[in-house]
This record gives sequence, structure tokens and C-alpha cells, in this order.
Amino acid sequence: MEEKITWIDFDILENFMKDVLVKLDVPEEDAAVVADVLINADKRGIDSHGIGRFKPIYVDRINDGILNVKTNIDIVKESPTTAVIDGNDGIGHVISKKAMNIAIKKAKKYGMGMVAVRNSSHYGFAGYYPLMAVEENMIGMTGTNARPSIAPTFGVENMLGTNPLTIGMPTDEEFPFCLTVQHQYLKEER
Repeated sequence: MEEKITWIDFDILENFMKDVLVKLDVPEEDAAVVADVLINADKRGIDSHGIGRFKPIYVDRINDGILNVKTNIDIVKESPTTAVIDGNDGIGHVISKKAMNIAIKKAKKYGMGMVAVRNSSHYGFAGYYPLMAVEENMIGMTGTNARPSIAPTFGVENMLGTNPLTIGMPTDEEFPFCLTVQHQYLKEER
């Protein structure tokens, strides 16, 4: 017997995520950012960082009080081309989008913009943020640290994070260049 696959439209999934977050007291504008980042991962085939992470990473962390539903961002230090912002343990997607918008604004004026973020949380699909810069005909880079989730080679205890680094740049093709590099533990066959 052949298994029937049911496809759900991206818009329905995106609206579902947004509605759930709003019910959890996330401001509507912030909920829309989270849903947009997650659905864009799914649209690009990056299922590891799309709606599949919605409940275990975001909903559960909100319910457990690990993630602040109201994201308050403070600019700690700023120069014409740089800034340090504090996300106050808010939602990583919202913080990261704000950071990239600040970097883009600085780059438009001075040719370069760099923003460091502290006290953030999981920010989802890393390629989302450099692609914001690409939309402005700029090169964008983003990176983050990650909790220890990988044991080193021959190790048994998780000690390494995946620590993604992503770069995006415009091309003369119909699509931009976007590359994410991260540490991956590959278990050896014995």
C-alpha cells in the first residue's frame, strides 16, 4: 500500500507559528520575524532549522521560562561602523535581525558595518541574516557560538558546539551565493 503524503502550504505553517507565539505573549511583530526565519529554512530545504524546531526549541523554552517573550535590545557601545548590542535573553531571531539591520545601515553610510551580540538565544537558520545584506546588494556574514552538543573525536562527553559561520553575497545569477560552514562530528566506522 502506497503511503499518501499530505503537503501543507508554507503560508499556513508560517501563520500557525506566528499565531502560537502570539498566544504565548510574544509581540506580533516579533512572532512574525520568528515565523519568517523558520519558514525560510523550510523553503530552502533546511529542515533541521525550520518548523521542526518550533516546539522543542522555541515553544518549550518559552514555556520553561528560558526564553524571554519580550525582546528588549540595548545598544551597549557604538561607533560609526560597529556596535555591541545586548539581547537581554530575548528571542534570537529578533535580536539577530535587528543586529543585521544595524550593520546594513552602517555599511550603507560608511562602507562597512559590524555588530556583535550578547545575551541572545538560538537564532535559527543562519543564512537568513546574510541574505538580508544580499537584498541590499551587499556581502553579509554572520556567526554564532553554540552550546556543547558534540563529543570530540573518540570522546564521550559533549564538549563542542557547531558554531556556524555563514556568508552571503550577490551574484550575476538569479540567486545569491550563500554558504554555511559549521563543525560537524562524523562518527568513524569501526
